[in-house]
Amino acid sequence: MVDVKRLAAEILGVGESRVKILPEAQERLEEVSTRADVRRLIKEGLIVVEPKKGNSRGRWRIRHEKKKKGRRRGYGSRKGPKTARQDPKRAWINRIRTLRRYLKYLKDNGIIDTKTWRKLYRMAKGGYFRDLSHLKQYLITNKIVPPEKIR
Repeated sequence: MVDVKRLAAEILGVGESRVKILPEAQERLEEVSTRADVRRLIKEGLIVVEPKKGNSRGRWRIRHEKKKKGRRRGYGSRKGPKTARQDPKRAWINRIRTLRRYLKYLKDNGIIDTKTWRKLYRMAKGGYFRDLSHLKQYLITNKIVPPEKIR
């Protein structure tokens, strides 16, 4: 007895699980002995290949829409370190640009002199300030700029 399903899978170039033999072909299976016989059954449409199964993207689409709105992004949903979500270099670039822009504003508007500006600029470059609010707090606590001039 020839294993018809295996032969058909080889001929069609698919896995055995995708090969389906229709019930009408049952009595014809006893006469099958060669690959040519199997090819004939395929041509007659008694042996067919089931289409490949794909993964539905419906659930992904719904989840993606929610994430665009800012949902599902809390601490419990995060994997990996903070640096995997935001590049440390990119974060530094954003922070230093903000600080330098603010220092330029202070200098250009005569709120601080060039000497003070240079000192603060070097401190910013050295990573002294966490963010812009930290720089503003420093200016107030060290009486470099009065609180009403901070914007």
